[in-house]
Amino acid sequence: MAGNLVKIKMGRLDKIFDSVENGSLFKDKYVLQANYFPDNIPHRDKQIDQVASILAPILRGDRTSNLFVYGLTGTGKTLSVKYIKDQLLKRYKKEDTKLRILYINCKLKKVSDTEYRILAEIIKQLGSEVPATGLPTDQVYAKFVEILEEEKQSLLLILDEIDQAVKKISDSFLYNLTRLNSELSKTQISLVGISNDLKFLDSLDPRVRSSLGEEEIVFSPYNALQLKDILKKRSERAFNKGVLEEGVLEKCAAYAAREHGDARRALDLLRISAELAEREGSKKISLKYIDMANSKIDKDKIFDIVESAPRQFQLVLNSIINLNKGNQAQKTLQGTKINRIFTGDVYNNYQNLCEQTKTEILTQRRVGDLIAEMDMVGLINATVVSKGRHGRTREIKLSIPNQIMEKVSGILSERLMI
Repeated sequence: MAGNLVKIKMGRLDKIFDSVENGSLFKDKYVLQANYFPDNIPHRDKQIDQVASILAPILRGDRTSNLFVYGLTGTGKTLSVKYIKDQLLKRYKKEDTKLRILYINCKLKKVSDTEYRILAEIIKQLGSEVPATGLPTDQVYAKFVEILEEEKQSLLLILDEIDQAVKKISDSFLYNLTRLNSELSKTQISLVGISNDLKFLDSLDPRVRSSLGEEEIVFSPYNALQLKDILKKRSERAFNKGVLEEGVLEKCAAYAAREHGDARRALDLLRISAELAEREGSKKISLKYIDMANSKIDKDKIFDIVESAPRQFQLVLNSIINLNKGNQAQKTLQGTKINRIFTGDVYNNYQNLCEQTKTEILTQRRVGDLIAEMDMVGLINATVVSKGRHGRTREIKLSIPNQIMEKVSGILSERLMI
């Protein structure tokens, strides 16, 4: 009996493996993945030319203006800046001055949690090292300066998702980096900051803003036609001929255009649709797989946001979920209308959670900022309402689907240890 069960199970597995080996829809899946770097970047010529014009003086050995590049997720910011970085390095010919261009992703936890770690990563990319922890930060700065003063060089620091680092640390490290130029005789530092937050500079201390905001470029969202064009070019390299049903590219583009013109979202939709089709043994990618992929991405996005969010963000979200659960339970028991949730209710619950977890309590204004962030990423819907002579507040409704609420609560309980 056991032998027969093993044979049946192996037969099922063989069928799955055979369908993937013998009937792949993909010719080159890597073309649709986030870390693929295309030969050209469609519909971004204007922005690429602007970035190149601002950074070009570095080819003469001059310090360039600090540059901030803004745009929503998937609008080609990082691709364009990295493209210019590669072109500058290819063109640079000065023999008396070295050109170094470093790229730091500030969203990576092990890089941007502290000022110390960011400096350690920069020093590592310059070919040296400091201990992972243990030194005073001013000693790490001294080590950084020592490396820069070893030879004449131009240093361009590209800080991607720079707003994430500022949220975790503060904006003082940006000010410290720009102030270093006054201490250096052989090297000049220029910064390129990349951010999804269009109001990022407005949130900085005025003295930091004045030292940084020299040049700004905004990457506008792609429209549906541009997204379709991007998908068409990638799909020609990604898939075997004839696997895409009519209307698939248009539907992917339409979904992504609705999500603020996100090319990354469009490419993920197309790739995941193909993966789902393959798992079902389909020889074609049909429209139904786009809907399935869209639902899957929405769920995965929520889990990713909740897992990777800072602790204070998680505490505020957990407070909203607690209030929502209380309302649902009250309705079940008494059949009464669900009470509405306002910012003040969230703050009271948040304070209790902070005391329970021995966490610093933020001001109500800062908690309001975190609520606005949750609204922006789609975890909640926050609407400003008037309470008469009591002023204005925000009414908050959860946007997390009921079917994944239990898993989200589990993630928060594990991270917050409550």
